[in-house]
Amino acid sequence: MDISVVVPLYNEEESIRELHDWIVRVMAEHGFSYEIIFVSDGSTDGSWAIIEQLARQNACVHGIKFRRNYGKSPALYCGFRMAQGDVVVTMDADLQDSPDELPELHRMVMQEGYDLVSGYKQKRYDPLSKTLPTKLFNATARKVSGIKNLHDFNCGLKAYRREVVKNIEVYGEMHRYIPYLAKQAGFDKIGEKVVHHQARKYGTSKFMGWNRFVNGYLDLLTLWFLSTFGKKPMHVFGFLGTCMFIVGFVAAVCIGADKLWCLAQGVPQRLVTDSPYFYISLTMMLMGTQLFLTGFVADLVSRSSAQRNDYQIETQL
Repeated sequence: MDISVVVPLYNEEESIRELHDWIVRVMAEHGFSYEIIFVSDGSTDGSWAIIEQLARQNACVHGIKFRRNYGKSPALYCGFRMAQGDVVVTMDADLQDSPDELPELHRMVMQEGYDLVSGYKQKRYDPLSKTLPTKLFNATARKVSGIKNLHDFNCGLKAYRREVVKNIEVYGEMHRYIPYLAKQAGFDKIGEKVVHHQARKYGTSKFMGWNRFVNGYLDLLTLWFLSTFGKKPMHVFGFLGTCMFIVGFVAAVCIGADKLWCLAQGVPQRLVTDSPYFYISLTMMLMGTQLFLTGFVADLVSRSSAQRNDYQIETQL
């Protein structure tokens, strides 16, 4: 199979059929074998009924229905798990991503050898409340990930070599960092294509505001920490704990030595326990020990949860 198109959606009943017809037309014009995988992320409107109708009319249409809303990353994870195409393309269901980009994305992966091609919406039709956080987020993501050639990490329109989606794990809200996840998995030939961004035709965006930037920033810190220290937590916790313990221990020794010197010289000196520095040094030693033990325990416990991607799917076509 040439192309798998994975479409995560939440309450997009107005645009699903139009998107399907557009994709089918592009595939027919270029002679691609394909499948379309709609993932309904707990939609409460008539989205699933439309998907069922399309699946009856077109054998290339498949669907996944979540019992409740989990988020975009779980939807992509389940879509990736089902996808069978040589090239897997993701796009949003709101018609802001153009299926006309599919042939060129397929060519870049299959002929130019890219592992991942990310869309870049150079000219956007989104409000300032969405574009400004996006610019700040992308600048931070480029700096932390080291992927300097991507302008839009969070663009929904991306194309992947099949091996990429089968070897990365998208969970939580990590869909923003799929290029970073791919790079960490060893797929480092990552390209970008300027794509056409259309104004939203139906409804309103489900993802707007500064909370996207705040959550994205926190997720980026998590991913950076896990990719850097996830396999060696003792390197960070053990190092910090050791440093704190040594500083506290040296401080306690200095306080004790000062007390002994004063006693030897007959100089009046208050009790060691009356000094605030004694309690500061003791606290640092205790915190250092706790950090060291945290690193030790973290080295024994896998950061992966067996149920992290356990999503309740009601129906699968």
